[in-house]
Parts: sequence; structure tokens; C-alpha cells
Amino acid sequence: MSAGSGVKLVKVDPDRAGQRLDNFLLGQLKGAPRSLIYRILRTGQVRVNGKRAKPDTRLEGGEEVRIPPVRLAEPGDPGKPAPALLQRIEKAILHEDRDLLVLDKPSGIASHGGSGISFGAIELMRQLRPDQSLELVHRLDRDTSGILLLAKKRSALSELQRMMREGGIEKRYLALLSGQVRKPKFSVDAPLEKSVLQGGERMVRVDAAGKESLSHFSLIDRYGDFSYVEVKIDTGRTHQIRVHSAYAGFPVAGDDKYGDKEANQKAKKVGLKRLFLHAATLSFALGDGERPYVLNAPLPDELKAVLDRLV
Repeated sequence: MSAGSGVKLVKVDPDRAGQRLDNFLLGQLKGAPRSLIYRILRTGQVRVNGKRAKPDTRLEGGEEVRIPPVRLAEPGDPGKPAPALLQRIEKAILHEDRDLLVLDKPSGIASHGGSGISFGAIELMRQLRPDQSLELVHRLDRDTSGILLLAKKRSALSELQRMMREGGIEKRYLALLSGQVRKPKFSVDAPLEKSVLQGGERMVRVDAAGKESLSHFSLIDRYGDFSYVEVKIDTGRTHQIRVHSAYAGFPVAGDDKYGDKEANQKAKKVGLKRLFLHAATLSFALGDGERPYVLNAPLPDELKAVLDRLV
């Protein structure tokens, strides 16, 4: 399916001020994979006011963006998502108002498509709401469930992303850790370095050259060889809780990337079929503190069942 028979010249709405160019193009070329967006940028086919631009170029509003004709579906492309998947994400809507759409994202659904994933949460919601402007505020790992914020307005997106950078959003997770945590509270202050392996897999490690990262763990209960904890993160690095917990000697149960194989086998015997990590609470205030939000996503039933079997 062609996006058009020729070049499109699109004037950037003032409401898009501050948006990255790659995200703007994703909104213009519905269904286009990020790899295609980066390719047409890299080859200079996209121009902003007649000049080449990088994916992370911030738009100011009022620019003219040249968008080349592209093919959005090739033989073997996935086409439309399955109705059952759309129903699943629609049922996951936790809250909605004029600025935000909040999902209780199920485990197994990525935040966005790419790297072999056809449809993430944002693509599915855009399929359900084709006439709305929806943008991801942040991301959750594919295997992590819980609160995922989507902005319906550019102003809300900019404000929330600023708060994310400045620590204005309190994020709390629930996790089952392998091992017996003895201290009621402990923190991990360890910089994280991200790398991408040859196959495209992302790996993160503690490294002095990495970005500052801070996680606070609070013990809720012990279950034999496992510990149930709440984790408050002051930074939002990729795989932060998973890497920090493993670094502390208590990897997240069900984590096939950073976890303990023997502990994961024990967890499987009591029915754990996924990563035991859930984004449970987000607290923040929009409008310079005038509109407070406290969003809560309950622990999924399949994780509650694991805790019941561990008793």
C-alpha cells in the first residue's frame, strides 16, 4: 500500500513544537516501521525546510517537512493486527482524560514495534484510535506489565517527558526476587551502560562509564527462596530494575536475560511463566502541580497466583 503517489510537503503544526522528527514521521506514515523511518532520514529523502535532518531533530512548529513516497507493506508484512490482540489492548485501558490515555500493559506486548515486533502497544492503540494523536510518554520492557502512559496532546507529552528527565514522576514497581533479602530496605546506586548485540538484542551492564542510575528496594514479604519487594526508581534506564537487582545478588524471578537459571526453574514449578515485574504506581502532577495523578495498576492475577503457591 503506497503512502501516496508522490512527495508530500507537510507543514508542522505549532502543537508539535519539541517533538522529535522520527516520531513526527511515524505519525505521518501510519504503520511504517522505525527501520524505514531511519532509512529515509539517513539517505536524505526527508528534508526540513529544504535541509537534511537527523532522527533526533526537535521540531519547532511551522517548518515544512518533505516526506518521500514510501511502500508501507511488502510481501510477507504482517498487515493488520489480530482482532483478539486489539481487544486485549482495549481492555487494558486503565484511565483516559483529555490529556492522557493510560494502559495497564499486559506482559508480552512491547511498548512499540520494531526488532521483529510488528505491533506494540502504541501501534495497537493507533489502530483503535486512528483519528487521535497518540504518543508514548515512556516505555516498559516487553515482559514487564503495568502502567504505560500515552499522551493525547503535545503539551502533555512535553510536560511529562520533562518531568521524567527531572525526576518529577514517582515510579513504583512490584517484583519477586530470587533469594532471601534480609534488609527491610536497600538501594542500588550503580551506573548502567547499554549495548546492542549483533542480533539486535539489547544488553545492559553496570559500568562506570554508564549513566547514573538509582533504585530503592523495600521488602514486602519473604516466600522461601524468594523475596517480594516494592522498587522505587529515581531514574528510568533500560532494564534498570532487572540489572540492579541482579547486581545486588537478587535477580528478578523469571528473568531469562539477567536472572538465575536454577531459581527460575523453581519459580516455573509454581506456575511463573513470565518476568515477575509489574509497574504498579505512577504519581505526578500536570499543569504545574495543579492536576495531581496517582495511577495504580493491581498485580495481575497470574502473578498473584504464583505468590499464593509460594506460601
